[in-house]
Amino acid sequence: LKKKKEPNYNPSFKSQIVALKNIREVFAFTASSFCRGFISLEGKSYVLEPSADHSDGTHWIYTAEHLNFAPGTCGHDFNISYPTGHADSSLFRAFSTRHKRHAQTTTKYVELIIVADNREFQKQGKDIEKVKQRLAEIANYVDKFYRALNIRVALVGLEVWSDVDKCPITQDPFTTLHEFLDWRKVKLLPQKPHDNAQLISGVYFQGTTIGMAPIMSMCTAEQSGGIVMDHSDNPLGAAVTLAHELGHNFGMNHDTPERGCGCRVTVDRGGCIMTPSTGYPFPTVFSSCSKKDLTASFEKGIGMCLFNMPEVKVLYGGQKCGNGYVEEGEECDCGELEECMNPCCNATTCTLKGDAVCAHGQCCQDCQLKPAGTPCRESSNSCDLPEFCTGSSPHCPSNVYLHDGHTCHNVDGYCYNGICQTHEQQCITLWGQGAKPAPGICFERVNSAGDPYGNCGKDSKGSFAKCEAQDAKCGKIQCQGGANRPVIGTNAVSIETNIPLQEGGRILCRGTHVYLGDDMPDPGLVLTGTKCGDGMMCLNRHCQNVSVFGVHECSAKCSGRGVCNNNKNCHCEAHWAPPFCDKVGFGGSVDSGPIRLAGKAAVASTSMVDLLYACLMFEYPCCYQLSGTHVAVCLSEQAVGM
Repeated sequence: LKKKKEPNYNPSFKSQIVALKNIREVFAFTASSFCRGFISLEGKSYVLEPSADHSDGTHWIYTAEHLNFAPGTCGHDFNISYPTGHADSSLFRAFSTRHKRHAQTTTKYVELIIVADNREFQKQGKDIEKVKQRLAEIANYVDKFYRALNIRVALVGLEVWSDVDKCPITQDPFTTLHEFLDWRKVKLLPQKPHDNAQLISGVYFQGTTIGMAPIMSMCTAEQSGGIVMDHSDNPLGAAVTLAHELGHNFGMNHDTPERGCGCRVTVDRGGCIMTPSTGYPFPTVFSSCSKKDLTASFEKGIGMCLFNMPEVKVLYGGQKCGNGYVEEGEECDCGELEECMNPCCNATTCTLKGDAVCAHGQCCQDCQLKPAGTPCRESSNSCDLPEFCTGSSPHCPSNVYLHDGHTCHNVDGYCYNGICQTHEQQCITLWGQGAKPAPGICFERVNSAGDPYGNCGKDSKGSFAKCEAQDAKCGKIQCQGGANRPVIGTNAVSIETNIPLQEGGRILCRGTHVYLGDDMPDPGLVLTGTKCGDGMMCLNRHCQNVSVFGVHECSAKCSGRGVCNNNKNCHCEAHWAPPFCDKVGFGGSVDSGPIRLAGKAAVASTSMVDLLYACLMFEYPCCYQLSGTHVAVCLSEQAVGM
């Protein structure tokens, strides 16, 4: 891109400046020396930014069409376009056995790290502070976009490769994406825990691609991230692309015409963020399709790491009353004054009002703490564990789930990253109700080919890999039954193979081929974590023993009265106490809070039922001493009948 000339000030614009009271949306980053922001006003978009030499405090405000920006596309060419009647019922509804989580009412937090490559460092004049400032502005815009979805994007780290790139960065976006994701998993994630990482690159990718990211990969160690080309002089451009790629990580697909997406912003004003290609003006909102995709992803179990609030000490940018995070010296923080609707918090001082004990969190009700043992987060599926209020914190404990390798779905599957994957569920997702896995011979014959229709993924050279016999059930999934064609969209086609049997007859094997970009994982491949045999699970396209996770050793310490969670701690049954479930207690784990209510009120609500049952069965008076007191409660048959 050519360097943008300083915009000319138009005196006629003065009359519109006084109308800023009618602003509907303002996305701004404020620093000690300058301001930069995006303004939507009366159907037009304006940009506020400092002059090239902002030492004198001069700022420019101009219409967004003056932004220098090369229109581009997302490297993700795969569009799930739902046939009529399948948009809400088929895709992901195969997982209807999962319990509902209040995913839309619970704020999610993405702990984000942004990395700038060496070319970006050079592009910004080799000024590290300038690069960091730009990345922080990008993150701030993205956070503003996602707030409308009840998601906060918290910047927990910045990294600038000022000396040399720490992984190969080329004009090939596919190679760059996979190199970056590999580096993140091996180097960055162990060094600094986070939920998602995005690379901002100064390299111009081949073709029209300006960003790439794997779909439905949020929270995974292998693929929770993406790459973004810094294609515009104004950081808003890269922010929109990052929000788009982050959307793919969340499971959002493109807003294609056949999906019939509702967008409250017209195309000539930018449209919505998940549009396949981006140009002027920049989109800043999400469509109805994006919201449906997000809901479906959460119901499936995507994003298990997003229910814990980030540590405020690691947030980038310093402390500020009004940023929505309760930091040192603050009792509460409900955002800016104009957006605060919290009756318990003073938005100006970030202090609690009156007799309020708390202002935020699922364990805070009417400005008071809920009792210990009150459920605050239900399990979302057969691999998830519930959380309960502790009685001492307004926040629900961090989300925990069953240890990887734990059995689920009546031993038909194994838990992996909090999700229970099975061949049957994937067949139903691809082919609709009535679909089931094909016999093993289908997997073996088809996946030994090493072509687009039967493989175990791609090797390091990008070629389709043949499946070894023992890994066949970890390649392209083979199904039988279901609909006449795949139900996941118009880009998917059926690949049917007839295999003759020695004893006569044939077996019909049904696979799928989806036309998508090279940056995307094939939805027709068996998902990581799927059971491929007794005590075996698909990992990296190989069928491996679940013993690699150590789930049995972990569960052994729970005294037979609990299960092991992802933190390797025991989650005890209701009447046993953590950490080892070997003593009488109130259940739960050191991570989840107690299952049962503690104290006098709790005895009445949890143990009284057992007492009443005993009195009715054996017809004699029952006495029970309240926990922690010297009070004895005695019940007679007559009392029970009252």
